[in-house]
Amino acid sequence: MGLSLDDVRRIAYLARIAITEEEAQTVLQQLTGIFALIEKMQAVDTRDIEPMAHAQDVVLRLRPDEVTETDQRELFQSIAPRVEAGLYLVPKVIE
Repeated sequence: MGLSLDDVRRIAYLARIAITEEEAQTVLQQLTGIFALIEKMQAVDTRDIEPMAHAQDVVLRLRPDEVTETDQRELFQSIAPRVEAGLYLVPKVIE
């Protein structure tokens, strides 16, 4: 993909970024390098490569799905300012 200096200026204008001619030239060189790298990466044959979920072979440690905490609902609601039918009541904040 060819990118011109006018393209860089137009992108900067659309992004509402003030850019000098020197900065535009630098950005053009950087973007050209990025596009060249992308073209190299797209040229690699990846048909026989299985997609990975992570760059490293990471295995999550799993724990048994067991209840470890006791039900303290009554304790927590006993210190609440207002409770009704097991629900916390809060003041109306929007008129």
